[in-house]
Amino acid sequence: MADTVEHASQTPDVEQPWAELGLKADEYTRIREILGRRPTGAELAMYSVMWSEHCSYKSSKVHLKRFGVLEQTTPRGPLLAGIGENAGVVDIGQGYAVTFKAESHNHPSYVEPHQGAATGVGGIVRDILAMGARPIGVMDPLRFGPLDAPDTQRVLPGVVSGVSSYGNCLGLPNIGGEVVFDATYAGNPLVNALCVGLLRHEDLHTAHASGVGNQVIMYGAATGGDGIGGASILASETFADADGKPAKRPAVQVGDPFMEKLLIECTLELFSEGLVNGIQDFGAAGISCATSELASAGDGGMHVDLDRVALRDHTLAPEEILMSESQERMMAVVEPAKVERFLEVCAKWDVLATVVGEVIEGDRLIIDWHGETIVDVDPRTVAHEGPVYERPLARPEWLDEVQADAAERLPRATSSDDLRAQVLALVGSPNLCDKSWVTDQYDRYVRGNTVLAQPEDSGMLRIDEESGLGIALSTDANGRFCYLDPYQGAQLALAESYRNVATSGAEPVAITDCLNFGSPEDPAVMWTFVEAIKGLVDGCQALGTPVTGGNVSFYNQTGDVAILPTPTVGMLGVIDDVSTRNPSGFRHAGDAVVLLGTTREELSGSAWAEVVHAGHLGGRPPVVDFEAEKALGRVLISSAVEGLLSSAHDLADGGLAQALVESSLHHNLGVAVTLPQGGGDATVQLFSESAGRALVSLPGSSLGRLQELCAEHGVAWERIGEVTGEGSLEVIGGFEGGRFDIGLDELRTAWTAPIPDAMNAPAAQLAPVG
Repeated sequence: MADTVEHASQTPDVEQPWAELGLKADEYTRIREILGRRPTGAELAMYSVMWSEHCSYKSSKVHLKRFGVLEQTTPRGPLLAGIGENAGVVDIGQGYAVTFKAESHNHPSYVEPHQGAATGVGGIVRDILAMGARPIGVMDPLRFGPLDAPDTQRVLPGVVSGVSSYGNCLGLPNIGGEVVFDATYAGNPLVNALCVGLLRHEDLHTAHASGVGNQVIMYGAATGGDGIGGASILASETFADADGKPAKRPAVQVGDPFMEKLLIECTLELFSEGLVNGIQDFGAAGISCATSELASAGDGGMHVDLDRVALRDHTLAPEEILMSESQERMMAVVEPAKVERFLEVCAKWDVLATVVGEVIEGDRLIIDWHGETIVDVDPRTVAHEGPVYERPLARPEWLDEVQADAAERLPRATSSDDLRAQVLALVGSPNLCDKSWVTDQYDRYVRGNTVLAQPEDSGMLRIDEESGLGIALSTDANGRFCYLDPYQGAQLALAESYRNVATSGAEPVAITDCLNFGSPEDPAVMWTFVEAIKGLVDGCQALGTPVTGGNVSFYNQTGDVAILPTPTVGMLGVIDDVSTRNPSGFRHAGDAVVLLGTTREELSGSAWAEVVHAGHLGGRPPVVDFEAEKALGRVLISSAVEGLLSSAHDLADGGLAQALVESSLHHNLGVAVTLPQGGGDATVQLFSESAGRALVSLPGSSLGRLQELCAEHGVAWERIGEVTGEGSLEVIGGFEGGRFDIGLDELRTAWTAPIPDAMNAPAAQLAPVG
């Protein structure tokens, strides 16, 4: 017998499992105050998942308001939709709009790597679809524990197979992302997923239930027992550290990409025929989320008959149906006269569709089960008026000591042999090595519109065949920098993402973010989180790039060990003609090699400090100069439009040395460079990670015009060498020996070996964590 509203009113003292569902005592008390009685079991289930950290943002909401000061316009015009919708929508010209968003699926991907990562892709794709857009590409910034740790052999292949199989089956190119290794991610990998979609302005849809009498239809996959409370509860708890096992193991959602493909095509046809008034995808919290958010955003209430929901498992209790996070499901609001045609379109695509309710007068969400009411709530209290916490903030006590331990004071190589060895060590380190073991499992070119993809600085997609209009996307984060200074670290992620897009020749216009942090109940974590937000807000104001939306992921820690603070920034750029793009690898022997921007003695938090000095992490990260970033961007974009450059590569992790190696290996063309005389010794010149720099190659005939552009925009430039036909990297400078040379074959061997070797290593050869 179901726990009805009437029964709840008559039995106020029944004990309920609110703590087991993740609620705090005061939250349960507040629910009772809102309802004027104890909640039914179904209502308790709804509030528990919708008030979880993952769904309600109860610890971050007060700080996310800071983004509200940003202008809701891009260099290309006003946003068509911004924060608060399923995804932001940006006008890119010619009547086209792009919607893009990043989200996390971290905790499920540790519990069950393949399905956790796969359903992360599926969920973000449905967010884009719900805006009325056709999904056209995905990206996946990933972070794991040490490459040689035993559990990385389980998590990394599982996550990559989940991302690749789901995206490949959908026919979506995976055009970029990151793969980063650090000990803090050992028990808590980060699986962030970004999707981008394309629509015409008139096709924009939003999530609301309006029009009394309109019908509420669930369509897509049937509802099962997988993922009951999964993402919403699991992502709101830390993992226990006993035996490295999660404290809770709710079922991880199971994805079916072939059903999602049908759902995409079906939904787009429904949109094209004007059959949808409002739409919401099913993600975390399942039916609880879809019903409460649609109803609270509309102009009426909603009545749902829960027993009409199509089930895969007929033993599910109503509470479980409400909490199930089964994948590949959508909810639409449809006018009565259009229901028949709606169902016909669904049948054509072999997509299950069921009328489960209707929009009603008033402001209540009422859910019945076999003729009896089990939910009667104000949907706003479920979806939007949950608890808001102002958690204590405290600057970490250890930060002054860490910042005082500057990497600039570490010993430096003085001889050619030592410098040569350090270049090879960095190239073959887990975070700078070749990632093609991962990216080769992704289809980067399906649909035929991919213009740039990994290992390029940013991904690029053609939007319009005739005009060449296109978009570029990059995702970036540096947890080491954010550990040293979260304000500056977040700005460095923003600046690098901006620079990667500009380096391709596209104009950066807007960002989405995915903010990954430890427990919000730790004052040091909350201080770090707030500082990162302040850094992003100030940086976006300086760059003129609004935040269109994003995601917060807390509780990313195992026991007392939090991950490095990891605010991932996804930058969208627009390019008027993709044929003018700048590729990142050297292309022609004889081209001049030019360093743009200013190199400073900035080694703290760098890959050099980590690799050469046994994981050193101290000092202050590089300084960000947003005016210099914009100036560099203008030079790179103008150079692309004028066709001046053969290649362009941003400087970031690993500094100039890594950029030279990657540019050379791209097309197997050597390079000979002479390190600049000013700006520091060979270690600084090769390994500094100063922001606002790029490495370009170009014909000698274009040097004069490039110099004019640099002078016009105030960008420092220096010709440092030449692309050679020889198969080596040659470096000349004022160090002992004066010169070193590394063959491209030796570099390629060092660069390509680490991940394949680790994934194929017997378990006995793997290093324990800690």
